[in-house]
Amino acid sequence: MAAALDEAAGTLLAVWEAARERTTSRLSSAQLRAVMVVEQYDGINLRRLATLTDMLLSSASRLCDRLVAAGMLEREPGRFDRREISLHLTPEATRLLAELRADRRQRLDRILAGMSDEGRAALLRGMQEFDAVARRGEAAAEGWPLQQPSGERVGDPLAGPEEPRPPVARTA
Repeated sequence: MAAALDEAAGTLLAVWEAARERTTSRLSSAQLRAVMVVEQYDGINLRRLATLTDMLLSSASRLCDRLVAAGMLEREPGRFDRREISLHLTPEATRLLAELRADRRQRLDRILAGMSDEGRAALLRGMQEFDAVARRGEAAAEGWPLQQPSGERVGDPLAGPEEPRPPVARTA
């Protein structure tokens, strides 16, 4: 079962990667990941960003320098501590993420249109269960808070506000 799922998941990952290459070709995977974390945690500080992206503080700082230069991030002094810098997305970064999600959804829609109603329903049920189990396991392993009963995602540093990403997929 795991081998068959691994093979089938390769197709899904190829759809994701094709959308990423088309819409975010000027950003590296690490930069895109950082932008997605800042999207979820608007006003995040550099230390927290480094922690959530598993980077050294110095590496995260250089990555943010490049994202500021590329017009994706803005820095501003922290509200409570002026020595601390908070990070925010620029309108360009917000637009880019929206394009990425729209492209992925269009690609998925084309594939799903070729499936039977039963196949789509089974896929959705299976993926939702897979996601729930993976989140519980990953949350416990990584120390993330679990998903709340309301369905609100809490603590997953890779999930955008519109669509959750399985925590086991560490790149965009």
